[in-house]
Amino acid sequence: MFPRVAYFPDSFHEVNGVAHTSRNFVAFAERRGMPLLCVRAGAKDRAFEQRGELRTLELKRSRLAVGLEWDLHFDPMFFWYRDLISKRVREFRPDVIHITGPSELGMFGAYFSWKLGIPLAASWHTNVHEYAARRIGWAPQVVQRGVEAGMLEATSRFYRMAKVLYAPNPQLCALLESRTGRACHLVRRGVDTEFFSPAKRTRVVGDGTVVLGYVGRLSVEKNLALLPRIEKELRQRGMRAQWVIVGHGAEAAMLRDAFGAGAMKGVLRGESLARAYADMDLLVFPSHTDTFGNVVLEALASGVPALVTPDGGPAHIVQDGVTGRMAPDEGFSEAIVEALADPVEFAGMRKAARAYAMSCSWDEVFERVVAAYPVGERTVTT
Repeated sequence: MFPRVAYFPDSFHEVNGVAHTSRNFVAFAERRGMPLLCVRAGAKDRAFEQRGELRTLELKRSRLAVGLEWDLHFDPMFFWYRDLISKRVREFRPDVIHITGPSELGMFGAYFSWKLGIPLAASWHTNVHEYAARRIGWAPQVVQRGVEAGMLEATSRFYRMAKVLYAPNPQLCALLESRTGRACHLVRRGVDTEFFSPAKRTRVVGDGTVVLGYVGRLSVEKNLALLPRIEKELRQRGMRAQWVIVGHGAEAAMLRDAFGAGAMKGVLRGESLARAYADMDLLVFPSHTDTFGNVVLEALASGVPALVTPDGGPAHIVQDGVTGRMAPDEGFSEAIVEALADPVEFAGMRKAARAYAMSCSWDEVFERVVAAYPVGERTVTT
């Protein structure tokens, strides 16, 4: 029997890992008949819907919402919804409240956990401390380190309110346990291997063209300044590649100048995204800050090996030389040349990438989440 879960995701409709995971969690709950109340921000205003055991409350952010990223915002006026959220949460009678970060939604979830005596679970999806430091890359190193340390301490204090934590890679779990004193469960991500598939490829394998791709937010913390450097080094090595850049964000202008307007595909969804992945030869993902890297797993499911750094979550997805390559920034161009040098070995890498992705099921991911919920630890209800 499933617990009753009130879920407060940082984002839901946006294009990022939290939103992608949240949409799949809601789909899992509906598919399995788990009682779930999802309180989220969106275009609808005060919209409540119920479908079977699934309930959703969508709230529109005000004009005073502060932009944090291309499509991410924080609304200081969200407290106006307190009574409405309280009504729906009390009616739902959750066994556990689950938040995904220190957003206005996460703060509401933590508040109602305290107010109603309902145990709190929290997922760590974003290294906000590292992001904050990279957003002030113009500042002296001592200032960047101070900002990163301060943000990590503040975020850790927020997560200490939860009884159980989740993180997508072992290093983050160890960090959270040491900073909060709470148990942290390793919960990776799943992928739809029917949707993301080599069958979606429209190019002929071995057509003589090298297609390199990037998918994700076009923001400074993704280390995207490395991509033009890679292109220059590849040309010096005699390799000419076509680039496909999928996503949006502040770094779009820089990438457009480097690769031309034709490489910039914007945000793709549905079959267009699946085909874009499948038509790549290699996903080039230079981020050092990603906690997991959903796009890396989607590429592998599409039969596309990935090139990643040794830092963060993607390093726990890619097996160097088997499902892709792993290299420091200065070794990316060499790794690309080596990966593509032997067509037979590269074909084996493509098959291994697909085989790994086939073992990653969303149902298994969320079953582990639900199994670790601190159900039965309710304190005082007011």
